[in-house]
Amino acid sequence: MSNNESTDTAKLANKPLYRDTIYDGAADPVVIWNKEENRWFMFYTNRRANIEVANEVDWVHGTPIGIAESTDGGASWQYRANANITYGKEDYTYWAPDVIEDNGRYHMYLTVVPGTFSDWRHPRDIVHLTSDNLIDWKEESVLKLASDRVIDAGVFKGEDDWWYMYYNNERDGKSIYSARSKDLYQWEDLGKAFNGQAGEGPKVFYWHDRYFMIIDHWDGLGVYSSVDLNEWQRQPDNILREPGKGVDDGTKGLHADVVVQDDKAYIFYFTHPGRTAGNDGGAGAANDAYNVRRSSIQVAELEFQDGVIHCDRDKPVYIQLKK
Repeated sequence: MSNNESTDTAKLANKPLYRDTIYDGAADPVVIWNKEENRWFMFYTNRRANIEVANEVDWVHGTPIGIAESTDGGASWQYRANANITYGKEDYTYWAPDVIEDNGRYHMYLTVVPGTFSDWRHPRDIVHLTSDNLIDWKEESVLKLASDRVIDAGVFKGEDDWWYMYYNNERDGKSIYSARSKDLYQWEDLGKAFNGQAGEGPKVFYWHDRYFMIIDHWDGLGVYSSVDLNEWQRQPDNILREPGKGVDDGTKGLHADVVVQDDKAYIFYFTHPGRTAGNDGGAGAANDAYNVRRSSIQVAELEFQDGVIHCDRDKPVYIQLKK
């Protein structure tokens, strides 16, 4: 679909947008166009929500990276495969990839935990991998960043021709740090991006003549804006904080991706539908029931008014992502 075509071919997005058919634990979505196959891919952390759990947070470790595909512009998604990642040992944990394309090659920046564990007290690295087909991934390097506990890379190319990475440094109270690169291979760590509330899953996008960053604060998603990728201002209210009314959308929105298409911006986020008042144990609470562990991917359209981003998650989403 070209920029000049009508949007009347847009389809009503499914609600929920997607549930994983293997573990029912799709989380941390990131959406990218597959040039070779002429379809959209969605990568996600495939939490093992439906396994029998005996040891605390085993189910959020040992996780593969799932891939769903869409041939109708993002309105519906089907499970395709797990990403073929050979880095590490068989029991390694893969979390929260960011995937981008540059000069015909795909790059993944993946959080890796060296094993399957029943607690959170273990190192995490961000690993750079590359691919020609979005399925098979080759290790390039383990990035040298601010500490031995870094997660959730979000990569974006600025107007200054630098690539910027934002990530969560767990050693510094889960603060957002940044790094930059000219070639996606050699990275210079820039330290803390700004002082502010702890969060994870930073995602940067350019819209309405400024940069925005979405951060999961576990109480909805914080929204920050910048004109130069250096100084960031937080808007007063989080988006996706209040429960929605749609199927599987009655809890806070979590770790998101944003796809900008002309004047529209779509936010892909996940929910834990079973985590309602009284049983919200947080990610990986000990021996949570399956219904509390399971998760669903949702999509909503962002709205921009008077310099502020809003999101009405209950509005029907008509979507036709363009390549």
